[in-house]
Amino acid sequence: MPHINIKLATGKSEEQKTRLAEAIVQDVMNALDVEEEAVSVAVEEIRPEDWTEKVYRPDIQGQWGKLYIKPGYNPLKK
Repeated sequence: MPHINIKLATGKSEEQKTRLAEAIVQDVMNALDVEEEAVSVAVEEIRPEDWTEKVYRPDIQGQWGKLYIKPGYNPLKK
């Protein structure tokens, strides 16, 4: 029963967020061989100016062992 938390910068439409969630559900179903009812998806919008403190520091920095796909950016190296 996977639950996927998506954090993304503000500015995407409800339609875009719905399409993203639906695409992720399909991929999860295929990759994990689970039924649609087993998958849930949440979308949390983060203001770009808050990204480093609300996402990068707590969820990315220092979590390298948990990240299967690592970002190609580092907002701390400005």
